[in-house]
Amino acid sequence: MQNVLVTGANGQLGQCFQELSVIYPTINFVFKNSKELNITQSGDLSSLFNSTTFDFCVNCAAYTAVDKAEEDSEHAEIVNVLGVKHLAEACQKSKTTLIHVSTDFVFDGKAEKPYNETDKTNPLSVYGRTKLEGELKIQSILNKYFIIRTSWLYSEYGANFMKTMLKLGAERDELNIVSDQIGSPTYAKDLAEVILNIITNDVKDYGLYHYANEGVTSWYGFAKAIFDMSNTKVVVNEISSSAYPTPAVRPKYSVLNKNKIKETLNITIPNWEISLQKALSNMENN
Repeated sequence: MQNVLVTGANGQLGQCFQELSVIYPTINFVFKNSKELNITQSGDLSSLFNSTTFDFCVNCAAYTAVDKAEEDSEHAEIVNVLGVKHLAEACQKSKTTLIHVSTDFVFDGKAEKPYNETDKTNPLSVYGRTKLEGELKIQSILNKYFIIRTSWLYSEYGANFMKTMLKLGAERDELNIVSDQIGSPTYAKDLAEVILNIITNDVKDYGLYHYANEGVTSWYGFAKAIFDMSNTKVVVNEISSSAYPTPAVRPKYSVLNKNKIKETLNITIPNWEISLQKALSNMENN
């Protein structure tokens, strides 16, 4: 029986792990939300790690309010950098393998082909910078770690683009959606299953990986697919990023190359449209 700690258990990825946990009887999951375990408090982490020996820690805890982080950089740094440092130190001391979720926002979006794990980082926002600094803390402290960068995460849980579009589509007749930011929508449950693949197969190929669903689209294309698949009648207009300025600058192109994780785990990654259909069906059935 493996002991697996999941931090940030009330976030969308954490809730996906909670849902999937019932089909993994050989894993003893310990789920902790931010109220139960504040990763920025090293004393709280020490108490937990001293009381239980964990084989893996999956860190889903993060400051993810991208625009708010621009004016609240101190809080973003405390969670995404200091908290991650404390968690890495606790894992190092207890010989726990850390699986940490990072982001496409570590890149500046100026590439013209999918980003490899070895490509130069250059975050444009406080969120991206703090997530990158968290990655670097892990790499400086641990040898046994997996850092998985992902993009455009959505699910039936928490706050995300899919759920926002469904809400707005029900309330409005017309929406303006940015069409010049390109990436790959990623179903959080697919990401959770890949992480569980690493755990159940006790993978030892530690390091940095990229994971997103296959296929490429824009936020406009993503929104259109959400409305088409859910039979939501709403007019969707394409607009440029300059017509919808936000406090945080987003990368214009953040497609990730997933070859490394596909080859290491010997997996086939679903296309984003197939996973979106699954997520929408799950929402209808719940």
